[in-house]
Amino acid sequence: MAATAITRRSLFALPLAQAFAATPATRPNVIVILVDDMGFSDLGCYGSEIPTPNLDKLAAEGLRFTQFYNTARCSPSRAALMTGLYPHHAGMGHLDPYIREGSKGYTGKLSDQCVTMGEVLGDAGYATSMTGKWHLGLANGTPPWKRGFERSLCSPFGELYFPGQTSPRSDNARLKLFYNGEDIPTDSGEVGTNWYSPDLWTKYTLKYIDQAIAEKKPFFHYLPHNAPHFPLMAPAEDIARFRGKYKVGWDQLRLERHARQKKMGLLKPEWPLSERPADSPAWDSLTDAQKDRFDNLMALYAAIISRIDKSVGDLVAGLKQRGVLDNTLILMMSDNGGNGESGPDGRVVGGPIGAVTSFVHLGMNWATLNNTPFRRYKHFTHEGGVATPLIAHWPKGIASTQNGKFVHQPGHLVDVMPTVLQVTGAKYPATRNGSKILPLDGASFAPAFSGKHWTRRDPIYYFHEGNRGVRQGKWKLVMKYKGEWELYDMDADRTELHNLASARPEITKKMAVQWDAWAERTNGDPWEGPVRNNWGEEVK
Repeated sequence: MAATAITRRSLFALPLAQAFAATPATRPNVIVILVDDMGFSDLGCYGSEIPTPNLDKLAAEGLRFTQFYNTARCSPSRAALMTGLYPHHAGMGHLDPYIREGSKGYTGKLSDQCVTMGEVLGDAGYATSMTGKWHLGLANGTPPWKRGFERSLCSPFGELYFPGQTSPRSDNARLKLFYNGEDIPTDSGEVGTNWYSPDLWTKYTLKYIDQAIAEKKPFFHYLPHNAPHFPLMAPAEDIARFRGKYKVGWDQLRLERHARQKKMGLLKPEWPLSERPADSPAWDSLTDAQKDRFDNLMALYAAIISRIDKSVGDLVAGLKQRGVLDNTLILMMSDNGGNGESGPDGRVVGGPIGAVTSFVHLGMNWATLNNTPFRRYKHFTHEGGVATPLIAHWPKGIASTQNGKFVHQPGHLVDVMPTVLQVTGAKYPATRNGSKILPLDGASFAPAFSGKHWTRRDPIYYFHEGNRGVRQGKWKLVMKYKGEWELYDMDADRTELHNLASARPEITKKMAVQWDAWAERTNGDPWEGPVRNNWGEEVK
């Protein structure tokens, strides 16, 4: 009960409620953008060489968070973001299809004891819509149209880039789209036969926003991209723009990204770059043919990131044209760190690389670049798996004195719901459809919009596939499944290179006890699945 009181104090403390008092005429619109499998350093404003001018502009006119966290995986992050509850608490402790009989934490769908932002804001008078990858139990009873979204265009699981695309993992079955709850072909008359998914999602985002404006309602739109999730695909002309640019190699590019991160103030100067993993070869040891193949892989990935950025630019231009940009809160983040699956070599099936006839994984070598300066990847609760960019842009709500500044206080996806509720004035319910709703696990970071220091009262917790962690203040306790607890001083060692668990056993024990109590409280049943190797593939 103490945690509940803390959450309610953070949401409804009087000075902040007054600062964000929202009347029907002034309530902000809200757009939440989530990308899939993008690393911490893949945007220009987070150190990348990939050109992302539209997102960089949002960051320059808003805020960048330097220590924001996701859950290390697709469905769990979506559940945390949409509900303000940790994934197991919301019923989505693993991916959408995964169901464990008798478990409340692994149900393959959203629990009846949670509400989505769509449901809460819809009750508050907002027009609600979503476009993109749902991955929250569409086939198991919790599709978007049953969880608060009046309008939607979505794919159940993601992986969709082009019309007519098939899934090589499902006997080449055609991937699906759902339009306002109706199953439609991906090359149907409704969506057309010539599109690229980052553009398609934005096109329908603006269509739904036009409908909200016609209804004279503020709007909440959720835009979860499937990109840059595998199988990586992009138009050939976009890939060609980047060919040859990556023959400098991952070793040099990591050094360059790290230098930019330190120069811009994203990282402390004393935080070193993590070492290249032992399984990853030095770039200079490769043959010319190998370098050309890897250059092609990263050119494809860079093309996808640049097209996401273009789609954001198109969205912002559309908001501006409609006169609603200034009072729209835009939040942009990633669902997990860069994906090292398929190991050092990456994976190429079919071809050409990046075409609709190919199946491509970027692989561990380039994922290490994606996650600069951190170690480990998607799946894991070390920083490389859970650290995400977060950009916040809201001209009417973020003080102009804050433009371009960093927010260094740690936060988590569960904090997005409380923040959105605070700035919109929407009320979190105690019950819904006869079910008692669990109290929020997160806390509002809205104070950062006016330059106030923001500190979470509760620790941040992590749990995915047996990988676990807890972050409280400067301390982070973290474990790879079947391994031992590791302890890091995040003020001095954000890249997690100096394990202090044996030197500070009292802190290690205290935080381990905290994690155990949290897991029990939030339906975090013990993981019974396989161990994963260093790049995230299951060990048979």
